[in-house]
Amino acid sequence: MNILPDARFGRLGEEKGQGVLFFVYKPWYKFTNIGIINCTGVQIYLKAHTVYHYLEVNRYMSYADRVFVDMCRDILENGTDTTGEKVRPRWEDGSLAYTIKRFGVVNRYNLAEEFPALTLRRTAIKSCTDELLWIWQRKSNNIHELNSHIWDSWADEEGSIGKAYGYQMGVKHEYREGMFDQIDRVIYDLKNNPYSRRIMTNLYVHQDLHEMRLYPCAYSMTFNVTKKKESDRLVLNGILNQRSQDVLTANNWNVCQYAVLMHMLAQVCGMEAGELVHVIADAHIYDRHIPLVKELIGRKPLGAPKFWLNPEIRDFYEFTPEDVKLNNYETHEQIRNIPVAV
Repeated sequence: MNILPDARFGRLGEEKGQGVLFFVYKPWYKFTNIGIINCTGVQIYLKAHTVYHYLEVNRYMSYADRVFVDMCRDILENGTDTTGEKVRPRWEDGSLAYTIKRFGVVNRYNLAEEFPALTLRRTAIKSCTDELLWIWQRKSNNIHELNSHIWDSWADEEGSIGKAYGYQMGVKHEYREGMFDQIDRVIYDLKNNPYSRRIMTNLYVHQDLHEMRLYPCAYSMTFNVTKKKESDRLVLNGILNQRSQDVLTANNWNVCQYAVLMHMLAQVCGMEAGELVHVIADAHIYDRHIPLVKELIGRKPLGAPKFWLNPEIRDFYEFTPEDVKLNNYETHEQIRNIPVAV
């Protein structure tokens, strides 16, 4: 039996009963068919065809696809249905928008190994990068300075979303070293005090919530720097905290955005991108999205793309969406006309 070099299992060759003895020698987040979760160094007996099938299916599957499919299945099978409960969001026709939700979803992505873009459908990398830079770089709260229309439903007649997102990024705060806004302080600390445990941003400012057209969903990033044992180069890791997420419309959009941010900050600070941990308090699938999600996760995943970031850029404020590319990005067709609850 040929086990792929990057497989999670190594065959020990011993047959016992109806199975073959394998050794789980790489950490694996989930293997529901045999009930293994977050384990390594474990001996298990499996039927050979089980491992053959697993390796064949997962050989070219992007990790982001695996995480997304498992998350959606978990929400649909084990989530809480809010139908009939008191909810805020509504559909365009005025009817209440109910969800199936899961609490405390945590997904990890190793950016050094793979860029976490879905292949089940295409994520518009330049558009999501533009929105990221609109918030983190341009520090804007006006949709007229954004090249997409995803915020139109929440903007006022002048295009403002109030004191939300980019507005908070632009507010300067006093530190011992002087006045900084949040992103400038992050860059300062990463360059001057990388092992600090205080490198973070927060957009959920309670005193300004009443002036926000939408409370921030992805509201906090915490950065943490490590180092590989075999290298002197620093590794930038981050935790993205999100209070609420519409899984179909926003999950991979947000994941790709903050993966790009991690790569950008790592590059300008002389580091390499490491892990992105995405923590979602309320991960939900809207009732009108359920058939679309089921169709989406039934598609055959493809191989992950290769991420490219313009290596010439050394100043965070010089990045544009054109400095980001996904090479060899093959995907299934887009799901269009997705209804959005507001």
